[in-house]
Amino acid sequence: MATIDRIEVRHQRIRRRVNGTAKRPRLAVHFSGRHIYAQVIDDSLGKTVAAASTVESSVKGNRRTNANVAMAVKLGALVAERSLQKNIKAVVFDRGGFSYHGKVKALADAARAGGLEF
Repeated sequence: MATIDRIEVRHQRIRRRVNGTAKRPRLAVHFSGRHIYAQVIDDSLGKTVAAASTVESSVKGNRRTNANVAMAVKLGALVAERSLQKNIKAVVFDRGGFSYHGKVKALADAARAGGLEF
C-alpha cells in the first residue's frame, strides 16, 4: 500500500469521529511536499471560516519548499490569530491522517499558544 493511500485511509477513519460545528469548528491541516495548509471549517454549513497557508505571499519564504517545522509554527500562530478575529476560541483538531509529531505538533502547539483551545 502506498504512503498516500495509508494517509487517506487514516484521514477517513479520523473524519468519522471529528466533526466541526458552529460553536467548535474543525482545524484541518494538510501537508503537501512543498506547502502547508490550515483551515478552520464549520462542517454543519460546509464553510471555511478562517484559513492560512504557505502559498500566501505574506507567509511564503524564498525557499523552494515551505513545508518545514519553522513554517508550521508561523502558520499555526497565523491561523489562531485569524480565528480569534472571527470570535472562534475553541476548535477540534483534525491532523489529516498525518502522525502527531514534527510539523503537525509544531502547528498545533503554535495554535494553542496563539489562543485556540483544543
